[in-house]
Amino acid sequence: MRFLYNIFIYLYIGILHLICPFNKKIKTMLKGQKECFDKLKNINQNDKIAWFHCASLGEFEQGRPLLEEVKKHFPNHKILLSFYSPSGYEAKKNYSLADYIVYLPNDTRKNAKKFVEIVNPDLVFFIKYEFWYNYISALKGKRLFQVSLILRENQYFFTWYGKWFAKQLKNFEHFFVQNQQTATLLNKIGYKNITISGDTRFDRVMTIANNAKSFPDIENFCKGDKKIILAGSSWLADEKIIEKAINDLDIKLIIAPHIVEQSHINEIQELFLKSILYSELAENKKESNILIINCIGILSNLYQYCDIAYIGGGFGVGIHNTLEAATFGKPICFGPNYHKFQEAIDLIDLNAAYSINNEEELKAVLSSLLGDKEKYEESAKASKNYVQEKVGACKKIIEHLKN
Repeated sequence: MRFLYNIFIYLYIGILHLICPFNKKIKTMLKGQKECFDKLKNINQNDKIAWFHCASLGEFEQGRPLLEEVKKHFPNHKILLSFYSPSGYEAKKNYSLADYIVYLPNDTRKNAKKFVEIVNPDLVFFIKYEFWYNYISALKGKRLFQVSLILRENQYFFTWYGKWFAKQLKNFEHFFVQNQQTATLLNKIGYKNITISGDTRFDRVMTIANNAKSFPDIENFCKGDKKIILAGSSWLADEKIIEKAINDLDIKLIIAPHIVEQSHINEIQELFLKSILYSELAENKKESNILIINCIGILSNLYQYCDIAYIGGGFGVGIHNTLEAATFGKPICFGPNYHKFQEAIDLIDLNAAYSINNEEELKAVLSSLLGDKEKYEESAKASKNYVQEKVGACKKIIEHLKN
């Protein structure tokens, strides 16, 4: 099966090269992978390396609090940060706490062997769900960890045809998993080196909330008696539903879309004709109850200003980050595609979040929360408590590393 896996990897690489002339993202990724080994030559062979691998930006945010704790508790280690996706690398290629930042080359035996020989890492952390067969093989004998791992029983490790790969997991020193289900599944295939540490994202969002930045222009926009609805990481499908749902509601709306390209900002402005842009807010004197955030990088701090958060993506492949809103103690709404996210399921069970299928349901939820003070306060409290009770994953991991 390993032979077939390696054939598949080479076929996959071939397809990427065929597509790359027509796909900017893939072209960028392949170029970055090609440059990787030249960048690794800058590593001093006398340095101790702590290597963090994150597939993309989401996994980076998940691994970031642990990276920062490792930097604090192991100050003599240099940090190597690797990404597979351009969405992670291009956003964080200048991240100050990492000493080396690279694209991870594809999982061939040659690439894996060369990468590990050059880096010679002392500590290795794969974030959430990163299983690269040849890299895992090359890291045999190293201190290799899975962090914030979450598994489901339909994944190939637990099938007859995945047993060959499951045996490779013996190279991990320890699995830090999110929940009991993942621990039970690993137990079934023979692994006991497990700690249910929870999700490091809770540590991350709590840090954001405790160090939230202020935005005076947005604070001025929010002044007054009107309640604030914030649509975070919204897509056009979300925005169309929101536009219809808030028609008769006496509120202010902040839209921080997932895509901030001008073409999408134009679409939002066509939906909300009386809106103003954040980039023009300081100089714009016209009155408006709708603000469009046409920049990136500030959304996680903006939830402090709203009364209710709407999280986008639920009418597409899946919702975006709900924890950034929950940590500020906000009731949350989102579309129907949320079932892959345990925190969304938990928040719904706690009446801290509400899934909606159309504009009528969204309007009903907003009206209910805004019109019933007791219900609103219970929902907000449940949201905040949920995050506070789950903080601490990084502490458990650091304790294991030190012991």
